[in-house]
Amino acid sequence: MATHDVLHGIGVSAGTAAAPAAIVQPAPGVDTSEPGSVDAAADGARVREALAAVSSRLSERAAKAPAETKAILKATAQLAGDRGLAKAVDKKLKKGLGVTQAVHDAVEDYAQMLRSLGGYMAERATDLYDVRDRAICELRGLPEPGVPAFDGTVILVARDLAPAETATLNPETVLGIITEVGGPTSHTAILAAQLGIPAIVKAEGIMDVEEGTLLALDGGVGEVIVAPTEDEISLLKERSLRRARALAGSTGKGATFDGYPVKLLANIGTVDDALKSSKVDLEGSGLFRTEFLFLERSDAPSLEEQTDTYTKVLQAFGDRRVVVRTLDAGADKPLSFADLGAEENPALGVRGLRLCQVREDLIDTQLQALAAAYKATGADLWVMAPMVATASEATWFADKARGYGLPKVGIMIEVPAAALRAEQLLSIVDFASIGTNDLTQYTMAADRLDGNLAPLLNPWQPAVLEMIRHACNGGRATGKPIGVCGEAGGDPLLALVLTGLGVASLSMAPSKVNAVRAALRMHDLATCQQMAAFAVDAPSAKEGRENVLKLVAPAMLDLLFCSDPLLFATRHGVGPGTVGSRAHPVSNGASQLSRCA
Repeated sequence: MATHDVLHGIGVSAGTAAAPAAIVQPAPGVDTSEPGSVDAAADGARVREALAAVSSRLSERAAKAPAETKAILKATAQLAGDRGLAKAVDKKLKKGLGVTQAVHDAVEDYAQMLRSLGGYMAERATDLYDVRDRAICELRGLPEPGVPAFDGTVILVARDLAPAETATLNPETVLGIITEVGGPTSHTAILAAQLGIPAIVKAEGIMDVEEGTLLALDGGVGEVIVAPTEDEISLLKERSLRRARALAGSTGKGATFDGYPVKLLANIGTVDDALKSSKVDLEGSGLFRTEFLFLERSDAPSLEEQTDTYTKVLQAFGDRRVVVRTLDAGADKPLSFADLGAEENPALGVRGLRLCQVREDLIDTQLQALAAAYKATGADLWVMAPMVATASEATWFADKARGYGLPKVGIMIEVPAAALRAEQLLSIVDFASIGTNDLTQYTMAADRLDGNLAPLLNPWQPAVLEMIRHACNGGRATGKPIGVCGEAGGDPLLALVLTGLGVASLSMAPSKVNAVRAALRMHDLATCQQMAAFAVDAPSAKEGRENVLKLVAPAMLDLLFCSDPLLFATRHGVGPGTVGSRAHPVSNGASQLSRCA
């Protein structure tokens, strides 16, 4: 008999479900007995044939797919046909690796690069791994990996699930999806939402569940109950209905219950992102990652190409704010046309604005293009530089950007030096935006790509929040706005703390805006400020978060953490009458909130 347990992940597709688990077994992987390559040309041809076969089958699947899933399947097929991937395999073969090992290692190199970019691009690694697994099976003469055969209704459980597999699922038989890894903006997550299948990603421990074990899930809050009772299943359904009702009312500008404004913005990387985000009920874009225009090219994009791209992005948002980050490359995001040589410690090397100070032509062309796009649209354009650490760097960028006629000039606060000297830096520029991912990495001296250091990379770390408080104090002293555009901005609970610290805007994945907006409206500014004090003064990230939980509105508690709010209160030593004493009580509902641990 399965042991009753509760697991947590990130809810990516709302809804509840209960059904036996169907386990998707991992792909067979590299042939450990294969010989090394002695004819790289011949083996390279074999690999190309395998990749072409994979691309062809994926294209056939795309052609038969519904319109909403067709584009994602086409994108995966294009990855299989990417010439750069084939060339990367050739390099591995020339080093004497076997064919399947060469495919594995070449894909891993690509995936590492994508993960270093963060956000949507990082989650494309899943698509790459799908191509890898299919190509390796093709080379080994094995059946393609995929969803197992099953009878009746099931909840699919997998380490990760490829978009090509997700797109073909039948919502009448696959009632839910739970994966051990993955991300909220991955193609798999997007497809699950489009198909209306409740889904959870990053559910640690889910692969320990045995085939056929009864599971219940809530895709809105990322909760999985192993071997649930009938009462627990009913509670999940009730909670989902309350959440849906509350979410339906989450519209308009971001603000606390007592009217303190907090702009809610979208993180984007492409024109397509801009077009999609502009249709969402939000207030603009707080981070346009322009480096996606520069990556994987042999030369820099021209003035004309950049102008066209920036114009389309600004037009998409109309009169809403668009914050553009100038080229953030170097280190873990190398450019072939701006290679400054190997660095002992790239994360602390020539990246961001430092690269542009060496290659002034890159920043000059970009600022000229942005100025042309601004002139053509009259948009609410804000432009900021990454990796600023000193007043001289801020002055260098501000003078240059203003020289091109750009209306709002700012900086990223990503290193402790900028946070600690925020008042001095903000006296030079018009605004600042905090990149919580890098600020956490540099504050805690922990490589963000090293999974072993994940606890140190938690943005709830009190030292990180202290840095953010320093930055916000600088904003108050100068009257300049401070925003957050790192992943922390999309955490509904942490958004309350950031608001209490003095942040004026939060930028996030568009799918997270409704939840953050609803969370803000449940609490007044004084409560957010108290939350901030509790979090900063805590001895650890875990204790800080737990202290903040004691102040949240009961409705948010109910939906965010457990089926039984009384159980939560018992665990944390608070009573229903004492939780969130200054929070706005929302009757019969609360927001759709993703897990934020």
